[in-house]
Amino acid sequence: MPAKRPARPRRRPPTRKKRTVRTNLTAYGFLCAALFCFALFAWWPMIRQIIMSFQETNLVDEPKWVGLDNFRTVVEDPAFGQAWKNTFVFSGLALLCGYLIPFTVAIVLNELRHARAYLRFVVYLPVMLPPIVSVLLFKWFYDPGPGLFNAVLDGVGLPTLQWLDSTDTALISLVIVSTWMNMGAGVLIYLAALQNIPGELYEAAELDGAGIFKRIWNVTIPQTRLILLLMLMLQIVATMQVFIEPYMLTEGGPENATVTVAYLMYQYAFRFGGNYGAGSALGVMLMIVLLVVAAVQLRLTRDEKR
Repeated sequence: MPAKRPARPRRRPPTRKKRTVRTNLTAYGFLCAALFCFALFAWWPMIRQIIMSFQETNLVDEPKWVGLDNFRTVVEDPAFGQAWKNTFVFSGLALLCGYLIPFTVAIVLNELRHARAYLRFVVYLPVMLPPIVSVLLFKWFYDPGPGLFNAVLDGVGLPTLQWLDSTDTALISLVIVSTWMNMGAGVLIYLAALQNIPGELYEAAELDGAGIFKRIWNVTIPQTRLILLLMLMLQIVATMQVFIEPYMLTEGGPENATVTVAYLMYQYAFRFGGNYGAGSALGVMLMIVLLVVAAVQLRLTRDEKR
């Protein structure tokens, strides 16, 4: 009879510590690609910008360290104060329109019972368009000659407007474009938050005799306050970096009425003789302001979670 093979010794199951280490290594392995992309396309450009803000460089010759000269150059520019003023005004107007309107539209869509999916698609459609397409579309709308908006005003007997050529309406015109382009994403986020609110809360409010506005104030807003705070921060960060609208529609005019901080950075880097150092210095200032906004928002969010 053939000899029996010796039984293989049983492998001990991995210990709890080994399983934890293996799981963590697998997770970090999957995160490596994302961390690499963040490091290459987000963190390194920020570090490079901070370094360049203290240099005189054209990205070709050897950079020369100039200390705070770039910051002095930017601050002494007559357009510096106007750019910050326009940026804050644009951000405030964009928040008024782009923060409240999407939330209101989301509430309306949440109450509908028919054609909800179709209306979601219609609202989100502008987000799927390339920004340059949306801006060029509105450039035709604002045209003082055959533009759609002036044609409508003329058709109802109202005086036409110089939408992009007047200091009174140019910045507001950019706000309208920005709100239309970005409203869809906010609506879907708010709609997802609204659908997670228990229906029992609304039923209890109705039994107490609360009308629609009281239900929104006492149920909807408290139940979505964390999402509202998050979207508030995202809106501020996005609107304070506005660039494509003034670049494509007004080029900062008329009379610097639409020059923003981001557009002034572009001018320093690509129009004022390639002054990348001054443009980087302005970018560092904007980054510090946005970091302060983010820190305040994180503090508020943390307090809300307690």
